[in-house]
Amino acid sequence: MKILFMGTPDIAVCSLRALLEAGETVVGVVTREDKPQGRKMVLTPPPVKVLACEHGLPVYQPKTLRDDGVYEQLAALKPDLIVVVAYGRILPKRMLELAPYGAINVHVSLLPKYRGAAPMQRAIMNGETETGVTIMYMDEGLDTGDMISSEAFAILPDDDLETVHDHAAAVGARLLVEAVKQLKATGELPRRPQEHAQATYADKIEKEDCHIDFSAPASTVYARMRGVTPIPMPYAMHRGAMLKVCRAALSEGHGAVGEVIDLCADGDGYITVACAEGAIRLLSVTPAGKGRMSAGDFIRGRNIEKGDILS
Repeated sequence: MKILFMGTPDIAVCSLRALLEAGETVVGVVTREDKPQGRKMVLTPPPVKVLACEHGLPVYQPKTLRDDGVYEQLAALKPDLIVVVAYGRILPKRMLELAPYGAINVHVSLLPKYRGAAPMQRAIMNGETETGVTIMYMDEGLDTGDMISSEAFAILPDDDLETVHDHAAAVGARLLVEAVKQLKATGELPRRPQEHAQATYADKIEKEDCHIDFSAPASTVYARMRGVTPIPMPYAMHRGAMLKVCRAALSEGHGAVGEVIDLCADGDGYITVACAEGAIRLLSVTPAGKGRMSAGDFIRGRNIEKGDILS
């Protein structure tokens, strides 16, 4: 079975690697364009492209999938199946119909919950205790296709985006390989329609989603912070400058919303900030214009005092 793989970030790398290690035939890889990154804006290839090049696979980086020339290029590969994992673009109808067995997708939620761009982040931010991965057929809707298989796993109290991402990547890769093997063996896969009335949506993460709102209970604040840790990173405003929070934990105490109620400069230290109920303990931060540092280093630099307010 000839597979056309479409994906971009690290989570897609896990699935592509699993297909290759399983001995599947990947005839081409479609990914997003190289993008400038870092302070020096170095043009950097997406992670999927790096892995594909390591294995000598043809790589395509079209600006749009609606171009006739792009369609003809991919059609010439004569794929039997298209596999999509976090590609980052909507596939037009004719692309969905390019391969005889259609297009299947690894979606990191338990559909129909959390359709859309940021299912892992939103699940964590909303305080969910469980999420999962769904292998699904793609159609013209946004994550509305029939489901093939799914597997749930727990979101632990201190899990953040990184830990959930890594768990989902491993589960998704395994389920994908199992689905491809079943398709090769039987010529078909199960189809279970989604209960569309139960659908929820996971909108793209915006900058404002990362701005810490201490006016909620500490458990809610902590969940929202974990959903954007370590990328793009939660932040608060302190003395008119952005203070990113790299690592935090739940704590106790009370004070005005956003008030620094306790400081510890010993060792790595901590900064305790009051919420509407309870508090958050900041353990590692990135001040504006500086690198990541422990809370203790930030305190010893005399950059924060008890009674300060983080907005």
